[in-house]
Amino acid sequence: MVIRGGENVYPREIEEFLYAHPAVKDVSVIGVPDEKYGEELCAWVVLKPDLSATEEEIREFCRGKIAHYKVPRYVRFVAEFPMTVTGKVQKYKMREVSTAELGLEKAASIVTA
Repeated sequence: MVIRGGENVYPREIEEFLYAHPAVKDVSVIGVPDEKYGEELCAWVVLKPDLSATEEEIREFCRGKIAHYKVPRYVRFVAEFPMTVTGKVQKYKMREVSTAELGLEKAASIVTA
C-alpha cells in the first residue's frame, strides 16, 4: 500500500487499470518518496512489442477514469522488472532505482527521518 497525502492507494488497483491500455504488456506500481505528500506513485511499464507510449499518454489514459490522486506522477518504461529467482517482482529494488534516477534522495531522508 502507498500512502499519498493521507490517502491509501493500492498499487494492484492501478496496475489492473493500466493493463487496459492497448500498449501496456506489463506494469508494476510502487511508491517513491515525496517531500509534499510523503509518497508519490511511480508506474514501471513494459510495452508490447512494436507499440509505443509516452508518460503523458499513460497519465492522460488515467485522467477522468480513476481518482486524481491515483494517477501515477512518474512513469518509467523498462524492458523488464527486477525479479527474484522464484519470479517475484522486487519492488524494493524498483523503489531504490527510481529514487536515485528521479533525484528523490532528499525526500527519502525526510520520509525516513
